[in-house]
Amino acid sequence: MQIDVITLFPSFFQSPLECSLLGKALAKGIAKVNLINPRDFTTDKHHQVDDIPYGGGVGMVLKPEPIFAAVESLPILEPREVILLTPQGETLNQDLFKDFAHNYQQLVLICGHYEGIDERVQNLVTREVSLGDFVLTCGEIPALTLINGVVRLLPGTVGKVESLYADSFEDGLLDYPHYTRPPIFREWEVPPVLRSGNHQKIAQWRYHQQLQATEKKRPDLMEKYNEKKEIGDRR
Repeated sequence: MQIDVITLFPSFFQSPLECSLLGKALAKGIAKVNLINPRDFTTDKHHQVDDIPYGGGVGMVLKPEPIFAAVESLPILEPREVILLTPQGETLNQDLFKDFAHNYQQLVLICGHYEGIDERVQNLVTREVSLGDFVLTCGEIPALTLINGVVRLLPGTVGKVESLYADSFEDGLLDYPHYTRPPIFREWEVPPVLRSGNHQKIAQWRYHQQLQATEKKRPDLMEKYNEKKEIGDRR
């Protein structure tokens, strides 16, 4: 997969893209991330990428010309999405990560800044994506989140593929608790069932823990899970 990021601050990505599983995946060529600075596509001597908004108002607006030029300079790999990171977009979730990872060869991410982006950039955009119902100083943070969430799902990134299917949200439930050595830390003991060696009982315990955690922490997810299960039972 190729991920092209249109960003005024390429250095923002330098360290995160070199760390942990993400860095290893990129080093192995599982995915390729290109950082493109719109300033490199300006034609004035000051390399201006923003200007005052028509109609007045506070802040500056990113100009359309450098963004169009940056996106249009890229080779096209189909299928692809041109994604604008904006609070107005659909919220990132695990299903969206899976969609991007499994169904696209190229993602072009446009990172916003300042007061906003000239509305005419929407003519480039095929999808708008948000990190949540809040406002950040830049689009690089949700862009990095999207890159991480997608690349970890690509074949070869995670050593044990089974671990992906046990994560939170994969089956509609939150994850179960995890423990490692020592068996007793201070007064807290690892549940005996996890040390029993009985894999059937361990699986049952973990599923029960998922149900409890989801019911307590995310009743909205629990409701959706029960509805889905009820539909499945009817079939």
